[in-house]
Amino acid sequence: MSDRDKLREIALRDGRYSPEAYYFLFEALEVAVKLAGKEELQGAARHVTGQEVLKGMREHAITAFGPLAGHVWRSWGIKSTLDWGRIVFVLVEQSLLRRQDDDRLEDFAAGFDFDAAFVDAYKPQLSGVLGVRPAHEEETS
Repeated sequence: MSDRDKLREIALRDGRYSPEAYYFLFEALEVAVKLAGKEELQGAARHVTGQEVLKGMREHAITAFGPLAGHVWRSWGIKSTLDWGRIVFVLVEQSLLRRQDDDRLEDFAAGFDFDAAFVDAYKPQLSGVLGVRPAHEEETS
């Protein structure tokens, strides 16, 4: 059974979140490790905290979904950053992730607001990419 199949089975058994949320979490963990500067480390030294996981998830979501990230997450059943912690701890229970003694579900509670992180912070990147200039630049030319 592939890792993806295992994640799907766990997600369906748990029933709270879409399998896509589990897949996304695993992708984002690599981003979190890199952002924490731990990609060269091995074993327990690569461990990232709940807040580091959330930072990696936010960055990965911005790259993957832009301002629609919160909408995508909600469609998967993710209503707050605490839900990501719940998934992490389900995967710990299934021995797919490891935790340290001081890791707590509450580490994910002080996360971020999806709309503030994805919609309000969004800055379109089209200007100049397609040879299009913003209207205010055209008026001054």
